[in-house]
Amino acid sequence: MSNAEMMKLYSGRILELAADIPHVGRLENPQATSRKRSPLCGSVVTVDVVMDAGRVVAFAQDVKACALGQAAAAIVGRAVIGCTISDLRDARDALRRMLADGGPVPPAPFDGFAALEPARDFRNRHASILLAIEAATEAAETA
Repeated sequence: MSNAEMMKLYSGRILELAADIPHVGRLENPQATSRKRSPLCGSVVTVDVVMDAGRVVAFAQDVKACALGQAAAAIVGRAVIGCTISDLRDARDALRRMLADGGPVPPAPFDGFAALEPARDFRNRHASILLAIEAATEAAETA
């Protein structure tokens, strides 16, 4: 990867997000937990959730990922409280389309994923970016 490509991919906004991940840690009594790992880079995200009336009311995440995975976890952490399983599925599917097919940015409250649009061109980074939303969706479905 050239220096220009690195600068495009690891923008100041991505690094800001990676440095400020909300809901870091683990819940004491989660209803469900999901752990997702990217086999290519070894990034791991573990998510705990508590649901009430079909919505996420408590959320925690343990993030051991690259800057892109951390940035994605920050976006998920800011948006997840109050979301339904359907909201999470829609965000996950929209993010997949944004990365793989050049689709639009996921709608609010997950529109922060716009910061990761430059990663479209780097397919080897997609799995790490998807970890947090995939784990959150799976944990909510399991709860």
